[in-house]
Amino acid sequence: MILSSYAHAVGQLRDPRFRRVIWFGVALAVALLFAMYALVLLVVQIFVPGTLTLPIAGEVSGLQTLLSIGSLLVMLGLSVFLMVPVASAFTGIFLEDVASAVEREHYPGLPAPTPVPLTTAITDSLRYFGLLVALNLLGMVVFVFSGGLGFVVFWGINAWLLAREYFTLVALRRHTAAEARALQQRHRWRLWFAGMWMAVPLSIPFINLLMPVVGAAAFTHMYHRVQGRKPGSSRVA
Repeated sequence: MILSSYAHAVGQLRDPRFRRVIWFGVALAVALLFAMYALVLLVVQIFVPGTLTLPIAGEVSGLQTLLSIGSLLVMLGLSVFLMVPVASAFTGIFLEDVASAVEREHYPGLPAPTPVPLTTAITDSLRYFGLLVALNLLGMVVFVFSGGLGFVVFWGINAWLLAREYFTLVALRRHTAAEARALQQRHRWRLWFAGMWMAVPLSIPFINLLMPVVGAAAFTHMYHRVQGRKPGSSRVA
């Protein structure tokens, strides 16, 4: 079920309806990462002096330039961790477009869903966004002091949170909030394992730019599979 859901999601990446979302998603990810980098540069400009006098070396200049270049390299490394919050922010804006494209392609004949109001989706995403940022900053610290174990913790936590967020927002299109939460809880371990297939590629540069779209499509398939439907069928369980 899980592998099939991701295979169908990847197979639909050539769909013109997906390409529009992919380009918007990539633009969103790049814009957010550049905004974070701009904030780092601002901090460097404010708090780092242009020149510094050292006891033996004397006056040293160019510190701002050096730190600015160094911060760019740091941000490229941090992007491995920061793409998870970016993927969370993605859900509130583009999930409806992806889910609709998946259903038109693979589950024809279903009754029209009730789209999650944009304000509700964004509010839900922002609620997770702050938590994901905090946990990923903690994950960076754990990674520094524990090596490979840090990534295991990082993937496990993010898999749980991303699976919960993506699946619940898909389910809300056809269920009440209470029903969506109950459905997510009923299948939470299966969904957590599906979330690992999203969390791990989010750590791989360039591939991680596609994963918010792939994840939204895969969890749309996961929702229909736990409802007893298979691609090409609109049978209600």
